[in-house]
Amino acid sequence: MRILRRLLKYTLVLLVAALGAAAALLWGSLARLDGERAAAVQQPVRIERDALGTATLSAHSRRDLTFALGYVHGQERFFQMDLLRRSAAGELAELVGAAALPLDRRHRVHRFRSRAHTALAGLAPEQREQMALYAQGVNAGLDDLRVRPWEYLLLGAAPAPWQAEDSALVMFAMFFDLNGDGANKRELNLARLKAAVPEALYRFLVQPGSRWDAPLRGEALAAAPLPTAQEFDLRQGRGSGGGDGRQYALLPPEQDPLPGSNNFAVAGALTADGAALVADDMHLTLRVPNIWYRARLRYPDPRDASREVDLNGVTLPGTPAFLAGSNGHIAWGYTNSYGDWLDWVRVQRDPQDPARYRTPQGWEPLQRHVETLRVKGGADETLTVEETRWGPLLASDTDGTPLALAWTAHQPRAVNLNLLQLETVHSAAEALALAPRMGMPVQNFVVGDSAGHIGWTLTGNALPRREGYDPSLPADWSEPGRGWNGWTEAEDFPQILDPPQARLWTANARVADAPWLALVGDGGYDLGARQQQIRDGLLAHERFTPADLLAIQLDDRALFLAPWHELLSATLAPNSEPELAEFKRLSASWSGRASVEAVDYLLVREFRRRVIAAALAPFEAAVKSRFADFELPSAQTYEAPVWALLQARPPHLLDPRHGDWNALLLSAARDAAKDLATAGPLAQASWGRRNQARIRHPLSRALPDFLAGYLDMPAQALPGDSFMPRVQGPDFGASERFAIAPGREAASFLMMPGGQSGHPLSPFHGAGHEDWVRGRPTPLLPGAAVHELRLVKRE
Repeated sequence: MRILRRLLKYTLVLLVAALGAAAALLWGSLARLDGERAAAVQQPVRIERDALGTATLSAHSRRDLTFALGYVHGQERFFQMDLLRRSAAGELAELVGAAALPLDRRHRVHRFRSRAHTALAGLAPEQREQMALYAQGVNAGLDDLRVRPWEYLLLGAAPAPWQAEDSALVMFAMFFDLNGDGANKRELNLARLKAAVPEALYRFLVQPGSRWDAPLRGEALAAAPLPTAQEFDLRQGRGSGGGDGRQYALLPPEQDPLPGSNNFAVAGALTADGAALVADDMHLTLRVPNIWYRARLRYPDPRDASREVDLNGVTLPGTPAFLAGSNGHIAWGYTNSYGDWLDWVRVQRDPQDPARYRTPQGWEPLQRHVETLRVKGGADETLTVEETRWGPLLASDTDGTPLALAWTAHQPRAVNLNLLQLETVHSAAEALALAPRMGMPVQNFVVGDSAGHIGWTLTGNALPRREGYDPSLPADWSEPGRGWNGWTEAEDFPQILDPPQARLWTANARVADAPWLALVGDGGYDLGARQQQIRDGLLAHERFTPADLLAIQLDDRALFLAPWHELLSATLAPNSEPELAEFKRLSASWSGRASVEAVDYLLVREFRRRVIAAALAPFEAAVKSRFADFELPSAQTYEAPVWALLQARPPHLLDPRHGDWNALLLSAARDAAKDLATAGPLAQASWGRRNQARIRHPLSRALPDFLAGYLDMPAQALPGDSFMPRVQGPDFGASERFAIAPGREAASFLMMPGGQSGHPLSPFHGAGHEDWVRGRPTPLLPGAAVHELRLVKRE
């Protein structure tokens, strides 16, 4: 017993020592918040932090501010930045092991590490200097930690220093996020659909608009006609869904696809003080920490040293730019444009020499690149990439012809730091002239100024001029005059300044008609319901405050579902089946909101989802019979064609498994009731139980639940969903939410989920997250400083 007691004592001592060592290491990886540090700055830089961790950087030059911003990002966000650069370059497996190889293989074929070198070399000298200064700051911040970031302790790895080209890789990571991971699967599937069904059915299924359209310019597009029985008839035995109809389900079992981002503005004529108001909420995958970093950046205006540049908003760790917010004169934000920025090019190999391919100038050799994928704890592998002048060979057309991917992200011009120039712009008109020159994914850019002007245009320095082909389908560019013929000049970009209605709105749906639509294309626009709801919310008021714009941002009314509720009620009204009695009772009333307590919303939502899947199942099956890996391409969730089918109820377009269209509707209701009941009584099937937050740190899945809870945000019920302004899924939603009156920043707000820091011991871990959950406006301007760090010139 004495020996056992002694062993227990020693074990406890060792355990306490181990826990103490682990705690010391964790504490050592916290960012420095106070004191004075010697650094490569020319004059002192003051870094203050408020209770939320918002960093206020005050410098005597943009040069020193760039270094200091890198320092702060390197101290607090290096692991996040590392994941972004490695993801873009296809180098994640080198850090985390073989589990990342599938992603690395998909991304490495784009060779963005090499393209980052090329893009950096092509920048103006002052922009290359900014990239270099930022990298120096990042590495200084990383080196100034007492212990390397805690994530690397968990992974047993050392962080690799930041390089100037890595900031370009972070920008490429945003292209992946905003351009469908660079796979262009939609157009592959459009080609398969077109090859497998008659033209009339193809045009009907992928019609480009609906009654929900609400563009800034133009009207809703005309509906495509129903195919006639002579053109396509399911009664002839073609395309039965088979089984229970769910093996060809359009939507995943738990969650609709969630395209997101809203921005809108009202002119000064509609505000009390004459300044414009700009609202923005960029919807992205939500993580801990949040993708953005809250900051206030202050330095002398290089155009007039007597004035100060004062930026309030968000930065993107990994880059030296201030991304969105206000400079006191203008406020601006973005939504993803969902234009067509990727095209498939049919490549004709030389029959005599397959290493050559046809171009307008004759045969040209393919470029071959051998890429080595490094794998932590495993064997490295090689990847051979064949590349054409248009892009790498990544797929095959329906007839087996190789396809090269032309992507604007592959162009050196797609990346630059012209966004820095926005920091000193004083008017909406100036901002609209600059936006088309800013190197970034093509975004809807909405801006307002302190004089009351508002405007919209597109960002992005790589808007191709397309000639001689249909950009929605693979095309042969080997003939002269076909393909991308240069780039759209900035002055030719679509633009709206001071619209007559004094309001602007975008929400990932189509924003314009011809000829602008032909320039932008369709990369998979969202259903216009969300955009329409924002437009109507703006038109319903004649005077606005930031609180009025917040009310629109938090609007969780399910207006698009109201017709589906009526359809469900009409379907169930004559039905007396016991298995549908509770479903019928609970869905009879209609709250019309995606609120956390709403049961009716979830029931109608699930009914709609299953009706769409069942209506489309035979068409999807018809294509799958020829192309086994076919998936229905995104087409505004097929709301327009399915609703047209339900209104006309044509027998020749009904899956033969169903006796009539009412039988299909009843089957969908039964499926919805049965599946929802598996989780418990239907009366408890609230939307909040389904829509639980899962906002996690990237490494928390590798930890026991009791430890992961210290990293992740709480699992809270969240209101909102697709097709309404408050887009919200468990791990997808508004990555920031602001409404700003430029020049009136004290009356403006900025909310952000996930907190400023991903460190579990940081006072800023999760700070501000509860405001975001509850929709409480967090002030845009930082609060009182609770910490102050000074960077001083190294002697």
